[in-house]
Amino acid sequence: MKHILIVLILFCCHSLVFSQRSLQVIVKDENNKALVNASIRVSQENNTQNQISDNNGISIFPSLQDSLVTVEISYIGYQNFIQTIGLLKPINPLEVFMIPIHNELEEVVVNSTRSSRTIHDIPTRIEFIGAEEINEKSNMKSGDIRTLLSESTGIQVQQTSAISANSSIRIQGLDGRYTQLLKDGFPLYAGAASGLGLLQIPPLDLKQVEIIKGSASTLYGGGAIAGLVNLISKNPTEEKDLRFHLNLTSAKGLDFNTYYAKRNQKIGATLFASYSQNAPYDPAQIDLSAIPQFHRITFNPKIYVYPNEKNKIIVGLNMSHENRLGGDMHYIDGQIESEHLYYELNKTNRISSQFTWEHKFSSQQILTLKNSVSYFNRKINIPNYRFDGTQYATFSELSYSNFKEKSEWVLGANAWTDVFNEVRVSAFPLRNYTQGTVGLFAQNSAKVLPWLNVETGFRGDYVYDYGWQLLPRASALISFSEKFSSRIGGGFGYKTPTIFTEESEKIQYQNVLPINKKVNVVEKSKGINFDFNYKSYLTDDLHISVNQLFFYTLLESPLLMENRGNGQYEFLVNSAGHIDSKGTETNVKMEYQNFHLFLGYTYTNTRLHLKNIYEEKPLTPRHKLNSVLLYELDKKWKIGLEAYYFSKQLLSDGSMGKDYWLTGFMAEKFWSNMSIYINFENFLDVRQTKFDTIYTGPRSNPNFRDIYAPLDGFMINGGIKWRL
Repeated sequence: MKHILIVLILFCCHSLVFSQRSLQVIVKDENNKALVNASIRVSQENNTQNQISDNNGISIFPSLQDSLVTVEISYIGYQNFIQTIGLLKPINPLEVFMIPIHNELEEVVVNSTRSSRTIHDIPTRIEFIGAEEINEKSNMKSGDIRTLLSESTGIQVQQTSAISANSSIRIQGLDGRYTQLLKDGFPLYAGAASGLGLLQIPPLDLKQVEIIKGSASTLYGGGAIAGLVNLISKNPTEEKDLRFHLNLTSAKGLDFNTYYAKRNQKIGATLFASYSQNAPYDPAQIDLSAIPQFHRITFNPKIYVYPNEKNKIIVGLNMSHENRLGGDMHYIDGQIESEHLYYELNKTNRISSQFTWEHKFSSQQILTLKNSVSYFNRKINIPNYRFDGTQYATFSELSYSNFKEKSEWVLGANAWTDVFNEVRVSAFPLRNYTQGTVGLFAQNSAKVLPWLNVETGFRGDYVYDYGWQLLPRASALISFSEKFSSRIGGGFGYKTPTIFTEESEKIQYQNVLPINKKVNVVEKSKGINFDFNYKSYLTDDLHISVNQLFFYTLLESPLLMENRGNGQYEFLVNSAGHIDSKGTETNVKMEYQNFHLFLGYTYTNTRLHLKNIYEEKPLTPRHKLNSVLLYELDKKWKIGLEAYYFSKQLLSDGSMGKDYWLTGFMAEKFWSNMSIYINFENFLDVRQTKFDTIYTGPRSNPNFRDIYAPLDGFMINGGIKWRL
């Protein structure tokens, strides 16, 4: 009997061991390509296992019973796979070919991180504005990029002139001078040009816009404390691309843009030309221009040379000329009267060169040389004051990139020079300066684990007159599943002092004393941000994506302009306190058949800490809401409705501005090679001049208040686009 029991026990153990199996699942697309990070769920009674596929699209599920098992697979852009199978038969491996819902989602490759990875695999958080969205926003404002940027969460376009519309960009509550504005990676719109940069960049030749919020100084040096905006130009293709865009507005404006691109095996070219003009416009009937009288010409030619498969050379120019006259409507119209003498005249000339040479040692190793030389002259005339200054700047960089499957390196060195010369027009001290910087940088992006990508960087800049600036940075991407991921990152930044700030721009630099290099110091920052991302197809027709961002930036020794009490202003000394900016951004995107819904919310709390004084940073709305509903029918029609809410803002005079809503409606009709559109912008006619004042004192010598709401009010614009 004893021997029989032992045999039975051994038989049962043998049966239990051999009743357990493992299941190997291989996930591929319709082209037999492995799908990485696909979400796979295998379930039996009292046994559920979840995994994501590895770099070969494979996942192995151990310890399964000899019974039915349900396999569920999901991957963004593909139909969900659900199948129940039995494990009694030898079915390993289970090979699944996913079926795309419509078309496979286009992989987006970004330029700002200089990585070969797509935007979904980069640890640095990057916001991407693609060609389709650029095309939509150009319907609303085809002459510049203010609308394109201002309708993003966490970004505010701050108008610095009540009568000339000069504007700067703020990211996460920090002044415009802390944001780098780049064109194809070249810093062309800083210093004396910053107050007009947004107004002088038409969008027609842009392929995409990349936005990094928070410190981005590892690759781009000083000035990217709040972040950077990189404007990426279109490249020529073998198919000819010829476009025209004509836009007219009810505010007496006209924009005409044209773009041409073509390449063959050895050479290619792009050519962008633009003309914009506007008559003076005063919807409030207060005899002051909400939109100035201006005309602007822009001309950007670029040549691409491909001598062989390993080399590429790009040579280009960015040129623009603009005259902008704002002020009293009688004066602009040529009626010289004693009570109507106030004006503000801006004349600018810009020419910037761009040179890039790229040499591929192999598909994984690239050497890149860049150089730009820029000239920017600006003349400002107001009654009894004239400003005339020229900024000369150069940028040179040599970098080496090594791209491998699990690790990428970018190493390089660059140098900047910035020289500003002012024409003497009075006995007031000249604000001339010369700044120079040389820097070394290294960045590594590594796939540490199948679910963890890490990016680290370090930069050392030697700034003439201010010494060494050391800038470490790190970020990580954690992929919990195909649907859910998180990014966290932080870094250091700095900004060298100049007189070109929003405060001095507002008063046309009048009576602003020069920077004192013996007293002023470099502004330094530390910042961190982290976000959570969720994206999923809830049904075959309904897609949702949610991004929740938290950010914090500490700015030490901020440069503040002080009134000396004798009518002069001075950046007397960097504050012994600090500025901190913290907040959240929420973005929700839903797509159902032909409908697209975008919802956004920004909470920003930016405060100035000076000794025992805690002040809210002026002109920073605590709350901002974005909402856009778009309907698109098979490239035949596109109809959009949008609404934006701005909460109350503290003004620099201590008063509180009003909250307000902005609304708009747009419709566009498409044919094979052309479209026509009409746009009703701000159709509720919200204007600061309707609920608040914009100046004090006499009209002949006004003292302008902060501009926190639109001045141009309700406008209708429409146009036509051709592509030949």
